Amino acid sequence: MGNSFGTIYKLSSFGESHGPAVGGVIEGCPAGLEISVEKIQAELNRRRPGQNALSTPRNEADSVEILSGLFEGKTTGMPIGFIVRNTDHNSSAYEHLKDTYRPSHADYTWQQKYGLRDYRGGGRSSAREHISRVVAGAVAKQFLALKDIKINAYTSQIGDITLPISYKELNIETIDNPINCPDAAIAEQMMELLKTVRAEGDSVGGCVSCVVRNMPVGLGEPVFDKLQARLAFAMMGINAAKGFEYGDGFAVAAMRGSEHNDTFTLKAGRIAPLTNHSGGIQGGVSNGEDIFFKVAFKPVPTIMREQQTVTMQGEPLTLQAGGRHDVCVVHRAVPVVEAMTAMVLMDALLADKIGKI
Repeated sequence: MGNSFGTIYKLSSFGESHGPAVGGVIEGCPAGLEISVEKIQAELNRRRPGQNALSTPRNEADSVEILSGLFEGKTTGMPIGFIVRNTDHNSSAYEHLKDTYRPSHADYTWQQKYGLRDYRGGGRSSAREHISRVVAGAVAKQFLALKDIKINAYTSQIGDITLPISYKELNIETIDNPINCPDAAIAEQMMELLKTVRAEGDSVGGCVSCVVRNMPVGLGEPVFDKLQARLAFAMMGINAAKGFEYGDGFAVAAMRGSEHNDTFTLKAGRIAPLTNHSGGIQGGVSNGEDIFFKVAFKPVPTIMREQQTVTMQGEPLTLQAGGRHDVCVVHRAVPVVEAMTAMVLMDALLADKIGKI
């Protein structure tokens, strides 16, 4: 339960942080789609650890192995099976935590739910599980590319440093810095903040913004499967995600209808909203404008400071964390946000094909 995502285009993932491998099975991908394994690997390289001083020093190659579903570079219509082997895990660093509940982790809740837990790096609750999502998202991106649908996510906030301008004023397709922020000056400020926070033994959160361009009109289903609801569901399933907003988001609470309403006009030979306060979605269905949304991520709960917790026996304990950890997950979450978006949109496109004559 809870290890599969999607309705028509569907991913079922498996594996733990310190197990031999993580992987998945993709179902519902149409036959005949040309797949570049190199492009899949490029997406994994964007997420993988150990690339720079801003990430955990765990150094994994994250090389994908396709086991089934491809023949002569094309999908066969059969399940696409894949694995990524874990090669740089150090389980001994977690031995002292086997009887300890780490603050703000899944330790206590998973122990209560299942009666046992894998304490080695969090096991299945580790963000290393995201690898499977990135692979499935990379396949979906290649499907969406046939329709010229482009997805670009980027770091828009780290701590109290926020990107102050709209994505329309930035180059969000080519970002050349480790923090994945499209403004070089703001990126430098963010990286300096992370250095300071790391030196203090602390962590920090932030936001990832995402833009989808060249969207067709009419994607999304009524009532329970509105497009924004599916996107929210996808984003809130990412580890450390704490908030989702699309369009004007929570700012609408202070607006009036005269400010927020997207009136219509004729644009490029078609009827289209004159403004885009709705973030490209109205009535749960895409309106052809850019979809844009934001996901908030909490600070990493493992910090190098003393924290008060308890053992499994309820005994009080002062915990000094060890191991290899990120000081912030936001910049590494960027490709994961893109991957989940791609899966939602591919699922919606396939559903649209069977929803009408």
